[in-house]
Parts: sequence; structure tokens; C-alpha cells
Amino acid sequence: MKLVLIPLLAAAALFGQTAQRADDTADQDQATDLNVNSRYTVESVDLSNQHHYRLSTSILDEMHRLIGSRLNDEAVKRLAGRIRGELRAHNVTFKLLRGGNPDSIKVLFEVEKGQSDFDVSIPKFAYNSREGGTGAGQATGRIGANVFSFAGLSDGDSLAERFTGIQAKYERRSLGSDRVSVGFEFDAYHEQYNGATLSAIASGVDASSLGAGAYRSRMNFEPSATFVLATPLTLTIGFSLEQLQPQLSAAPSESANAVINTLRYHQRWIDSDDTNQELDAGYNLRAATRSIGSDLAYTRHALSVRYALIHDHQSIEIALVGGLIYGRAPLFERFVLGDNTTLRGWDKYDIDPLGGNRMIHGSVTYGYRVVRVFYDTGAVWDQGTTPEARHSVGVGISSGMGLFQKGAVLVAVAFPIRQGHAEPVFIAGMNF
Repeated sequence: MKLVLIPLLAAAALFGQTAQRADDTADQDQATDLNVNSRYTVESVDLSNQHHYRLSTSILDEMHRLIGSRLNDEAVKRLAGRIRGELRAHNVTFKLLRGGNPDSIKVLFEVEKGQSDFDVSIPKFAYNSREGGTGAGQATGRIGANVFSFAGLSDGDSLAERFTGIQAKYERRSLGSDRVSVGFEFDAYHEQYNGATLSAIASGVDASSLGAGAYRSRMNFEPSATFVLATPLTLTIGFSLEQLQPQLSAAPSESANAVINTLRYHQRWIDSDDTNQELDAGYNLRAATRSIGSDLAYTRHALSVRYALIHDHQSIEIALVGGLIYGRAPLFERFVLGDNTTLRGWDKYDIDPLGGNRMIHGSVTYGYRVVRVFYDTGAVWDQGTTPEARHSVGVGISSGMGLFQKGAVLVAVAFPIRQGHAEPVFIAGMNF
């Protein structure tokens, strides 16, 4: 019996050693597969179809930190998980592409949104110690290529009047091709006016250029189509069919029906030396004519350019906006300065309670870590009058914020530059 067991035990031992060697070899091969990419240097980190998404500052900073370092699979996977959570995506995967030289590699994240999803966000919130609060809440649902959104808002910042109401949108992001999308927007707002604005309307100031007086409500129907001319250049064309209900219920309503055209360029560059650059430029034309049933006839041109550079812990942002109006445009189309983003520290009702049909504004913001220092200058006036340039400065704290997506929180104090007493204005909010 012992003679039989000895060969069996020897064979089992030999088999065990062979199996152990096979397991060790498999483990070594797996480790080699996991580490083979670690010899490559990350040349760039990008997001496919990045113009469809807006990432928080903290996510962008993490992308920057990967550039110039050795590829770390775990770090890339963690970043993919963060992007997935922030965009509420079904899945986020990444591909490794050949770099510009044999020892470099490119990381490309791809977002899979799934067949349907739902999101609730705060696209804008701001408080101004002089003008009060502005805010919007939005719910967005997506089913395939169809996107539905509904928002409630109260905005006392961007126009000469405060408008409160709802905004509903539908967008088909792919119409036979990813380069063509169509959409429809419906807006219904109730208007409130500052006393200075009502006094200016009653006195007849700017009557030659103002196309309508005060109105208590307005509705907008806006079908549109967007074409990708050459990534990242897009063209949007459509119609804005506005109905203005006057303050006196017995008076007839007025229409401001316009053809709209918007040309937009948006590009982001992430370089290998911890540098991120972003350029956003747009031109918008709104032309209201009698031929499409408009009671008011005017053309409105608006141009905006914003360039941002982030290097290590420092940043600089330069923004320029300008516009002009020909004809008699209603109050909501006129340009204003002195809000939460332009000539910060000034009161827009002191500058011009009705806004103007000519405007130019520029700002420069320098940041170091979370500190921001900014300078604004600009003028708003009517054709035939002399523009008066105004200036303001301010300091604040800003940081990226994953909560509510997309946002940077800003808390700032702004000072108008003028002779005599300067009363500072406190500004706080996000996404504005």
C-alpha cells in the first residue's frame, strides 16, 4: 500500500508545483498588462463631443494634473467615475491613443448618456445688495436624442425690467445627422419695473428709439435649427415670435416677431504644461420685420468674445461684448450695463433706466487659487448722443463646485470708480 501511495504523492506534488508556476506566470502576465502603459507620458486629456458638456473647475483641474505625468490606470478610472457622476451619465469610458512621439499617449473620455435620464439643476443664482436676487431652477429629461427641459425663473439682472415666469424647451439633438439639431422654446413672463424706468417712459425720454412702452407680460414662441458648420463652429437659425401685453388691458397687444441667427465658436485646449485655454465667441442677429407680421421693425446686432487662460494656480479671463440696434426695439431688446456681470458696482438704473441702443463693455479678471480681482469698463447710450465711459473694480472669492453641476461660486465686493462717495456693492451667487 505504501509503495502505491509514494508515486501518487510525488505526482501530486509535481502537479501542484506546475500549477503554482502557471498561476505565478498568469499573475506576472496580468501585472505586466496593468503596468505596460505606465511607461507612457500623458500628452493630452480630452472629452469627446466636449462642446455638449460643461465640466466643473475641479474636474478640469484634475484633467490638467494628469497631463505631463506617467499614465496611471487607477487615476484615469477615478476621473472617469467623477465625470460620470457629474454629468449623470450612464457610463464613461476612455481610450488610449497614440501621441505625438513614441513615448506619449492621449487619453480620450467618451460619455454614454444612455437611453434616458433626468436631472434637476440651478443654472443661475445671484444676489446683489442693490438689486436683489435672481434665480432659476430647471428640470431636464432626456429620452434618446430628445431633450425636454422646464425652468422657473425670476430675473432682475439681465434686462431693464424684472421678468418672472416659465421657460419650456424641446431639442432633437440629431436629425438624420449629428451635425443637425432642431428645437422649440416657449416662454411666458410677467414684468415688473423699477420706478426710474416707469418715470423715464412717462417723460418720453428716448421715445424716438423705444419701440414699445411698459408691458405687463410677454410670451415667446421660438422654433430653431442648429447646424455644425465645422466643429466647433455652429449656426442657429429660427424665429422669435414675441407677444407683448400692455399695462392697460383695454389696449391692443403688440408683436415683435424676429428672424434670429446666431453664429457661435467654442473651443477648449488642454496643453501638456498644466495650461488650459478656452475661447468662446458669438454673433447674434435679430431682425423684426413687417413681412413676418411684426408690429415693430428693428434689427439688433450683438457680439461677444471671451478668452480664459489657466496655468497652474493662476488664471486670467478677458471678455468683450458689444451691440447696436437700428429701428425702434422694445424694452427687452435694449442693452443694459451695471448688473452682476457688467460694470459691477454700478446701478443700471442710474446709468440708464431704459437701457440704450448702443453698448460696448470689456472686463479683465485675474485669479490666483480662489481669489479673483476684476476690472470693468463700458458705456451704453443711444444713437446721436455722446457715450460716457464708466469703470469699476472689485475683489472676490471663486471656486469650482460639483454640486448642481457646472458651477463656480463667486462672492465679491465691487466698487464704481467715480468722484465723490463710492458705495460698494456685495455680489454672491453661482453660474452667472
